[in-house]
Amino acid sequence: MAVVPLLGDGDAAPEAVAVFDEIRARRGTDYVNNFWRALAHDPVELRDVWDSIDRVMADGALDPLTKELIYIAVSTAHGCSYCVHSHTAGARAKGLTPDMHRELLAVIALASRTNALATSLGVPVDERFDVSDR
Repeated sequence: MAVVPLLGDGDAAPEAVAVFDEIRARRGTDYVNNFWRALAHDPVELRDVWDSIDRVMADGALDPLTKELIYIAVSTAHGCSYCVHSHTAGARAKGLTPDMHRELLAVIALASRTNALATSLGVPVDERFDVSDR
């Protein structure tokens, strides 16, 4: 349950509706998902997040599917169910197969396990792995 009402086009400020229109145009759909409708209460934040997503998630040195997979992993680590579902759907649209998804989940689980062990044991970073001076 949202802590704020999800704003429709008739309830949102014109600045928010302009972002909704960009989302529709960029994605080739008439659908604007709940995240954007909740964020529409703050049109400035809505614009900033949309522009950031549009820029960062675009094809670049990392392909869009890889970026979606990273988003799923970070969302899992942060416990954001909404983002896990949203970006899993996005990854499927970009070619994520069931085998790839299973492997991704195995990597996320392994990283969570080894991160917890290294953190709880206070393992110092090996000098050869320390990239802070490179």
